[in-house]
Amino acid sequence: MVCTYCSSETDVINSRLQKRANSVWRRRKCKDCNRLFTTIEQVDYEKSWVVQYADESLRSFQREKLFLSLYKSLQHRPDAAQDAINLAATATGRIQHFYQHGIITSTAIATVCLEMLQRFDKAAAISYQAFHGDVL
Repeated sequence: MVCTYCSSETDVINSRLQKRANSVWRRRKCKDCNRLFTTIEQVDYEKSWVVQYADESLRSFQREKLFLSLYKSLQHRPDAAQDAINLAATATGRIQHFYQHGIITSTAIATVCLEMLQRFDKAAAISYQAFHGDVL
């Protein structure tokens, strides 16, 4: 990676796996100007994963769609947006275990989300299941 200030080479001086965010946090130091900066490396799932729907159609994975689906189920909660962000990050980590031959089924995604919601908020799980009943 090059320095964001002077475009010179950098060294990684600290690195941590962020399990909840499915990313890697790195502290970098420029070899020339000695400035420090932080980077967060994250997989671009939208370009890596393909979702197969019940009608056999294939579409790219959309993290925003996952977030909105969870958010709709959590709207009764006072901090629904933050809860949906955290659950979407956790779901993404769990969904990758169902990734086979470049394809993830919409049923696998819905099942992972429903299982998480059942442990997190039973009312949200019922709402999610009612909305996604055709997939589950």
